[in-house]
Amino acid sequence: MAEALETLVEQIHACRLCRDRPLGAPLPHEPRPVVTASRRARILVAGQAPGTRVHESGLPFDDRSGDRLRDWLGVSREVFHDPGRFAVIPMGFCFPGQDARGGDLPPRRECAPAWRARLLAAMPQIELVLVVGQYAQAWHMQRLRAPSLTETVRNWKAIFAAGDGPHHLPLPHPSWRNTAWMKKNSWFERDLLPFLKKEIQKRI
Repeated sequence: MAEALETLVEQIHACRLCRDRPLGAPLPHEPRPVVTASRRARILVAGQAPGTRVHESGLPFDDRSGDRLRDWLGVSREVFHDPGRFAVIPMGFCFPGQDARGGDLPPRRECAPAWRARLLAAMPQIELVLVVGQYAQAWHMQRLRAPSLTETVRNWKAIFAAGDGPHHLPLPHPSWRNTAWMKKNSWFERDLLPFLKKEIQKRI
């Protein structure tokens, strides 16, 4: 029997695994888990991890990457942040810190094993999972994941059609650093995004 979602979310907000029992170096700052889970939303955004701005605000995708993602989905901030429409569960719930070059570190390894399967089991109503970035794709795609992110996203039609559970759509991270990738892979805007917008409209 699935756990009560509200109880799980409370436990996640109180989680300090990455500080108190880390897998590797502990989180370099106070944890602030960010997650939006819902028993009503039919769309799940499976992202990477909060950035600096999201760490400060506590609101998922509350940054320029979020602006681009909402543009891809064809929805407003108000709609995106309505928990009755979108659940947002990153691979790592806390901002992981930055590397020496100022880029965000990978999602913390403690989060997914401790919480992910339990959260998904508590949301059986999810119909569409948007799998954003390589870390989320490594968890959710399994045998359908290709060696590279580009190959995985290019195979979106087969991935969407596969399986008996929720539909999955792989997406690149909406970071503005990926603008060159989008220009190089014009099929993403031409073919995938119109399909994505239609699927979103069916479920909000």
